[in-house]
Amino acid sequence: MCTFKIIAVTNRRLCRRPLTEQLERIASVNRPDLVMLREKDLSEEEYQDLAERVTAGCMRLGIPCVLHTYTEVARRLAWPAIHLPFPLFQEQWQELKAFNVCGTSVHSVEDAVWAQEHNAGYVTAGHVFSTDCKPGLPPRGLGFLEKVCSAVEIPVYAIGGITEKNVELIRGTRASGACMMSNMMKI
Repeated sequence: MCTFKIIAVTNRRLCRRPLTEQLERIASVNRPDLVMLREKDLSEEEYQDLAERVTAGCMRLGIPCVLHTYTEVARRLAWPAIHLPFPLFQEQWQELKAFNVCGTSVHSVEDAVWAQEHNAGYVTAGHVFSTDCKPGLPPRGLGFLEKVCSAVEIPVYAIGGITEKNVELIRGTRASGACMMSNMMKI
């Protein structure tokens, strides 16, 4: 059985300092097992510039990093790990063999099964709890997370509204870990 992992999902707009400085702070206060560079609002060029700095910082800190959405940036940087929103994963899954690690976000059991059948190395499943990222959209809950975990053999990481207070509820499931954004970006 894998150890429970905490993934820091970035959102530079929540930080009080530049993202690279925030990652230093996160590493010193609440060291995550992985950083997911999720800055989907940037242009490809802006994302590449940030990815170069963040991946260098993560390597220096000894924290694995996965890039998000921008597969061409990951290819240009020869970065081995990519995470895609499910619709992009569906479009590109045959072209992702160059990556050592490829994951996707799922919002149903069917999505998770499809992802596993199409070589995803892991999935993030959510949103589990209420979150400011999805205002007005009801959370899917722990029952949904358990169903996803039961349906696939690949690691499942809970995402959405996960805090220091409710992460223990996630630990009580079969999830391999939890993704945290606000808690990590506001430390």
